[in-house]
Amino acid sequence: MHNIIQQELNLENGRSGEQQPAGLSSIAFPKPKMILKRILDILISSVGLILLSPVFGVVAYFIRRDSPGPIFFRGKRMGRAEKPFTILKFRTMYEMNDCFQGPPLTVNGDKRITSLGRWLRHTKINELPQLWNVLKGEMSLVGPRPEDPEIVMQWPEDIRREVLSVRPGLTSPASIIYRDEEELLSPTSLMDDYLKRILPEKLRLDQLYVRNRSLLGDLDVLFMTGVLLLPRIRSLEVQEKNLFSGPFYNFISQYFSWFFVDWLVAFCAIALSGLVWRTNAPLELGIFKAILIAIFIAFLLGLTNFIFGLWRVTWRYATSIYVFDLGLSTLITVIILGLINYYAYKPPLLPTGLLWNFGLITFMGLVAVRYRERMLTGLANRWLTLRGANPQMGERILIIGAGDGGQLSVWLINKSTFASAFSIIGFVDDDFRKQNYHMAGYPVLGTTHDIPAIVEKYKIGIILFSISKCTPADRERILTICKATSTRLVVIPDLMQILERSLRSATIEVQQ
Repeated sequence: MHNIIQQELNLENGRSGEQQPAGLSSIAFPKPKMILKRILDILISSVGLILLSPVFGVVAYFIRRDSPGPIFFRGKRMGRAEKPFTILKFRTMYEMNDCFQGPPLTVNGDKRITSLGRWLRHTKINELPQLWNVLKGEMSLVGPRPEDPEIVMQWPEDIRREVLSVRPGLTSPASIIYRDEEELLSPTSLMDDYLKRILPEKLRLDQLYVRNRSLLGDLDVLFMTGVLLLPRIRSLEVQEKNLFSGPFYNFISQYFSWFFVDWLVAFCAIALSGLVWRTNAPLELGIFKAILIAIFIAFLLGLTNFIFGLWRVTWRYATSIYVFDLGLSTLITVIILGLINYYAYKPPLLPTGLLWNFGLITFMGLVAVRYRERMLTGLANRWLTLRGANPQMGERILIIGAGDGGQLSVWLINKSTFASAFSIIGFVDDDFRKQNYHMAGYPVLGTTHDIPAIVEKYKIGIILFSISKCTPADRERILTICKATSTRLVVIPDLMQILERSLRSATIEVQQ
């Protein structure tokens, strides 16, 4: 069993001895997820084959009655790592020579399709035998739909290698969008219409799936595939964004995960508050009641956070303004808990002072878990500074101008994907009111006259000129000083003026 799984992992990451194309290593599933995905494929496909065996028997009976020929269609498809395999479907066409000589695609009203075959194709029941391909490991439940090898060889090489780096699937985001593909194709120019209009979009969606695939995303695709087979829902339009972040993904990532974190914070807060309270007064709460209270509090927190829209916040990039929302959410939770505690229990289950202690600890915990990265980074830098060590890592940057342009430059640097490669040392600015102050979290080290000394002292690697308002004479003077240091000079366009001009132009167009 271990050898089989290992072979599948090797295939998932590329054929043995073959160099992978650029970019594929970054989109490969982590091994535990790959193993879990394969286990789910085996379990669901085997259970599906067993449960659907009576349906298969009924379909096979009617196929025999409808037209002469085999029950199953077997066709060549391109699989993972460009390895062809034989796909299995219920036969939906007449078994005649004319049918074999036609194009590999079908269109609405295709005369090669039997009357029963049209119904099988419309309901997608003809695809169910591919559960056997899933069980064998040739396909997966979710993945790019397998294509005819002749069509695959016409794809651009980089796209072909990327899409075929994973198992083809029984369903996919592209097959959901193009679930009625036969009705979209033109009978007069079938192949040309497919290759020029539909195939590029399907390949784009397949690439997006390969790059963003996840187990929760696969559950979303399976769920939407099943729902869209219902007659009254089939005609509904599916938005592309819901294919990669559907109900399962959003529930787990945005609701359940934070509910669990908030429950853990609430449980720790109630436990810590109880320990502190018991140093001065008796408290008999018990672990079971503490767990139930923590679950109830987490539910209240989740409800208030939902009302305030905090579930939409990406906390890694959240501003400090949301601390107020967390505080208000915690306050409302404590008030509701206090009212329930006072009116539902005689005597009250929890002392009032303990509730306020709990609210304070909970608030600090909620802020800490949501802003943990910035808090840990700030604490580490502060510790290194107190020790006299230099906390700066990467190429050191000195920003000329501590006004709007400089602060915007700080934001752009810190939010970029290359933030870890640079360290902002501080600003220089000729405004005497900014001297010895911190702007956007960084010190104003001096004026433009001090640039050579600052460059020498702090070993500056890059000077970033980002003054938002400057006369031509001052600009020339400052640039001359910067160039004399032999340090790399980057002149940022006056972003604030560009933004103001763009907004002014947009305002004029709206007024007109």
